[in-house]
Amino acid sequence: MAAQAFTRNYSDHSNDTGFQFEFHCDKCGNGYRSSFKANKLGLAESVLKAAGSFFGGGLGSLASATGGMKDALRGGAWDTAFQEAINEIRPKFHQCTRCGNWVCPEVCWNKKRSLCESCAPDLQEEAGAIQAQVGIEQLREKARSSDQTAGVDVKSFQAAACPHCNATLEANAKFCAECGKATAGGAKQFCSECGAQRAAGAKFCAGCGAKA
Repeated sequence: MAAQAFTRNYSDHSNDTGFQFEFHCDKCGNGYRSSFKANKLGLAESVLKAAGSFFGGGLGSLASATGGMKDALRGGAWDTAFQEAINEIRPKFHQCTRCGNWVCPEVCWNKKRSLCESCAPDLQEEAGAIQAQVGIEQLREKARSSDQTAGVDVKSFQAAACPHCNATLEANAKFCAECGKATAGGAKQFCSECGAQRAAGAKFCAGCGAKA
Protein backbone atom coordinates (compact mmCIF):
# COMPACT_ATOMS: atom_id res chain seq x y z
CA MET A 1 0.00 0.00 0.00
CA ALA A 2 1.26 3.46 -0.88
CA ALA A 3 2.39 5.86 1.82
CA GLN A 4 -0.47 7.66 3.56
CA ALA A 5 -0.56 11.42 3.97
CA PHE A 6 -2.83 13.62 6.12
CA THR A 7 -2.13 11.53 9.20
CA ARG A 8 -0.89 13.91 11.89
CA ASN A 9 -4.13 15.38 13.16
CA TYR A 10 -6.28 12.34 13.87
CA SER A 11 -7.61 10.16 16.69
CA ASP A 12 -8.26 6.44 16.28
CA HIS A 13 -11.66 5.28 17.56
CA SER A 14 -11.42 1.79 16.08
CA ASN A 15 -12.36 -1.33 18.05
CA ASP A 16 -12.74 -5.05 17.45
CA THR A 17 -15.96 -4.60 15.50
CA GLY A 18 -14.83 -1.89 13.12
CA PHE A 19 -12.78 1.16 12.23
CA GLN A 20 -13.46 4.84 12.71
CA PHE A 21 -11.18 7.87 12.82
CA GLU A 22 -11.54 11.48 13.90
CA PHE A 23 -9.59 14.21 12.11
CA HIS A 24 -8.96 17.57 13.78
CA CYS A 25 -8.26 21.11 12.61
CA ASP A 26 -4.66 22.03 13.50
CA LYS A 27 -5.78 25.51 14.62
CA CYS A 28 -9.08 25.21 16.51
CA GLY A 29 -9.21 21.46 17.18
CA ASN A 30 -12.66 20.93 15.70
CA GLY A 31 -13.13 18.39 12.98
CA TYR A 32 -14.96 15.42 11.51
CA ARG A 33 -15.33 11.73 12.29
CA SER A 34 -15.19 9.25 9.43
CA SER A 35 -17.94 6.77 8.66
CA PHE A 36 -17.78 3.56 10.69
CA LYS A 37 -16.37 0.62 8.69
CA ALA A 38 -17.23 -2.81 10.07
CA ASN A 39 -14.43 -5.28 10.64
CA LYS A 40 -15.79 -8.54 9.19
CA LEU A 41 -13.44 -10.72 11.20
CA GLY A 42 -14.34 -8.88 14.39
CA LEU A 43 -18.04 -9.31 13.71
CA ALA A 44 -17.55 -13.00 12.93
CA GLU A 45 -15.71 -13.50 16.21
CA SER A 46 -18.49 -11.75 18.14
CA VAL A 47 -21.15 -13.91 16.50
CA LEU A 48 -19.22 -17.13 17.18
CA LYS A 49 -18.64 -16.18 20.82
CA ALA A 50 -22.32 -15.44 21.29
CA ALA A 51 -23.30 -18.70 19.59
CA GLY A 52 -20.76 -20.67 21.60
CA SER A 53 -22.20 -19.25 24.82
CA PHE A 54 -25.76 -20.07 23.74
CA PHE A 55 -24.97 -23.66 22.63
CA GLY A 56 -22.76 -24.52 25.57
CA GLY A 57 -19.33 -23.50 24.29
CA GLY A 58 -19.04 -25.86 21.33
CA LEU A 59 -17.95 -23.02 19.04
CA GLY A 60 -15.48 -21.48 21.45
CA SER A 61 -12.39 -22.95 19.80
CA LEU A 62 -13.56 -21.69 16.40
CA ALA A 63 -14.03 -18.20 17.80
CA SER A 64 -10.49 -18.30 19.19
CA ALA A 65 -9.16 -19.35 15.81
CA THR A 66 -11.06 -16.49 14.18
CA GLY A 67 -9.55 -14.10 16.71
CA GLY A 68 -6.07 -15.30 15.81
CA MET A 69 -6.77 -14.78 12.13
CA LYS A 70 -8.12 -11.30 12.87
CA ASP A 71 -4.94 -10.39 14.76
CA ALA A 72 -2.87 -11.61 11.84
CA LEU A 73 -4.81 -9.52 9.31
CA ARG A 74 -5.57 -6.53 11.55
CA GLY A 75 -2.76 -4.41 10.09
CA GLY A 76 -3.94 -4.65 6.51
CA ALA A 77 -7.58 -4.13 7.41
CA TRP A 78 -6.71 -1.13 9.55
CA ASP A 79 -4.57 0.42 6.80
CA THR A 80 -7.34 0.00 4.25
CA ALA A 81 -9.94 1.51 6.57
CA PHE A 82 -7.61 4.37 7.48
CA GLN A 83 -6.97 5.20 3.82
CA GLU A 84 -10.70 5.20 3.14
CA ALA A 85 -11.21 7.55 6.10
CA ILE A 86 -8.50 9.87 4.78
CA ASN A 87 -10.14 9.95 1.34
CA GLU A 88 -13.50 10.71 2.95
CA ILE A 89 -12.41 13.49 5.32
CA ARG A 90 -9.52 15.15 3.49
CA PRO A 91 -11.79 17.30 1.24
CA LYS A 92 -13.26 18.88 4.39
CA PHE A 93 -9.92 20.52 5.26
CA HIS A 94 -7.58 22.99 3.58
CA GLN A 95 -3.80 22.74 3.87
CA CYS A 96 -1.92 26.01 4.31
CA THR A 97 0.95 26.24 1.83
CA ARG A 98 2.86 28.52 4.20
CA CYS A 99 2.89 26.51 7.44
CA GLY A 100 1.60 23.14 6.22
CA ASN A 101 -1.23 22.92 8.77
CA TRP A 102 -4.58 21.38 7.91
CA VAL A 103 -7.41 23.67 8.99
CA CYS A 104 -11.19 23.81 8.76
CA PRO A 105 -12.39 26.16 6.00
CA GLU A 106 -15.39 27.44 7.97
CA VAL A 107 -13.47 29.05 10.85
CA CYS A 108 -9.70 28.93 10.38
CA TRP A 109 -9.19 29.58 6.68
CA ASN A 110 -8.68 33.04 5.12
CA LYS A 111 -10.36 32.74 1.72
CA LYS A 112 -9.05 36.09 0.48
CA ARG A 113 -5.42 35.13 1.15
CA SER A 114 -5.71 31.37 0.52
CA LEU A 115 -3.80 30.80 3.76
CA CYS A 116 -4.77 29.69 7.26
CA GLU A 117 -5.71 32.46 9.69
CA SER A 118 -2.59 31.77 11.76
CA CYS A 119 -0.47 32.89 8.81
CA ALA A 120 -2.90 35.45 7.41
CA PRO A 121 -5.35 36.67 10.07
CA ASP A 122 -8.68 38.08 8.95
CA LEU A 123 -8.16 41.85 9.16
CA GLN A 124 -11.80 42.57 9.97
CA GLU A 125 -11.69 40.16 12.91
CA GLU A 126 -8.37 41.59 14.07
CA ALA A 127 -9.76 45.14 13.89
CA GLY A 128 -12.71 44.18 16.07
CA ALA A 129 -10.46 42.44 18.60
CA ILE A 130 -8.03 45.37 18.72
CA GLN A 131 -10.85 47.87 19.21
CA ALA A 132 -12.17 45.85 22.14
CA GLN A 133 -8.70 45.67 23.72
CA VAL A 134 -8.13 49.41 23.29
CA GLY A 135 -11.56 50.06 24.79
CA ILE A 136 -10.61 48.07 27.89
CA GLU A 137 -7.35 50.02 28.20
CA GLN A 138 -9.21 53.32 27.88
CA LEU A 139 -11.69 52.27 30.55
CA ARG A 140 -8.80 51.55 32.91
CA GLU A 141 -7.27 54.97 32.23
CA LYS A 142 -10.63 56.69 32.69
CA ALA A 143 -11.16 54.88 35.99
CA ARG A 144 -7.71 55.92 37.20
CA SER A 145 -8.35 59.58 36.37
CA SER A 146 -11.64 59.74 38.28
CA ASP A 147 -12.18 59.60 42.03
CA GLN A 148 -13.25 56.09 42.99
CA THR A 149 -13.26 56.85 46.74
CA ALA A 150 -15.98 59.51 46.86
CA GLY A 151 -17.89 59.37 50.14
CA VAL A 152 -15.18 57.44 51.99
CA ASP A 153 -13.49 59.31 54.85
CA VAL A 154 -10.05 57.76 54.99
CA LYS A 155 -9.14 59.77 58.11
CA SER A 156 -11.78 58.15 60.31
CA PHE A 157 -12.01 54.50 61.29
CA GLN A 158 -13.81 52.38 58.71
CA ALA A 159 -15.34 48.97 59.27
CA ALA A 160 -16.95 46.67 56.72
CA ALA A 161 -19.23 44.92 59.22
CA CYS A 162 -20.94 45.75 62.51
CA PRO A 163 -18.88 44.54 65.50
CA HIS A 164 -22.11 43.56 67.28
CA CYS A 165 -24.20 41.67 64.67
CA ASN A 166 -21.78 41.37 61.75
CA ALA A 167 -24.19 43.12 59.36
CA THR A 168 -22.68 44.97 56.39
CA LEU A 169 -22.06 48.67 57.09
CA GLU A 170 -22.38 51.60 54.73
CA ALA A 171 -19.41 53.92 54.35
CA ASN A 172 -18.94 56.28 57.32
CA ALA A 173 -21.84 54.68 59.22
CA LYS A 174 -21.91 55.71 62.90
CA PHE A 175 -24.67 53.27 63.80
CA CYS A 176 -25.59 49.86 62.45
CA ALA A 177 -28.77 49.85 60.34
CA GLU A 178 -29.48 46.28 61.47
CA CYS A 179 -29.09 46.37 65.26
CA GLY A 180 -28.91 50.12 65.88
CA LYS A 181 -25.75 49.95 67.97
CA ALA A 182 -22.84 52.33 67.50
CA THR A 183 -20.06 51.09 65.26
CA ALA A 184 -16.43 51.04 66.35
CA GLY A 185 -15.86 54.24 64.38
CA GLY A 186 -19.23 55.82 65.22
CA ALA A 187 -20.26 58.52 67.68
CA LYS A 188 -18.52 58.86 71.00
CA GLN A 189 -20.03 56.83 73.83
CA PHE A 190 -20.32 58.02 77.42
CA CYS A 191 -20.96 56.23 80.69
CA SER A 192 -24.54 56.73 81.90
CA GLU A 193 -23.31 56.71 85.55
CA CYS A 194 -20.31 59.01 85.64
CA GLY A 195 -20.39 60.62 82.23
CA ALA A 196 -16.87 59.51 81.31
CA GLN A 197 -16.19 58.69 77.69
CA ARG A 198 -16.40 54.96 77.17
CA ALA A 199 -14.25 53.10 74.67
CA ALA A 200 -16.17 51.66 71.77
CA GLY A 201 -17.19 48.10 72.48
CA ALA A 202 -16.24 48.30 76.17
CA LYS A 203 -18.48 46.26 78.48
CA PHE A 204 -17.62 48.34 81.56
CA CYS A 205 -16.78 51.98 82.20
CA ALA A 206 -13.09 52.55 82.78
CA GLY A 207 -13.89 55.48 85.11
CA CYS A 208 -16.42 54.03 87.55
CA GLY A 209 -16.69 50.38 86.56
CA ALA A 210 -20.38 50.58 85.73
CA LYS A 211 -21.65 48.07 83.23
CA ALA A 212 -22.18 49.50 79.80
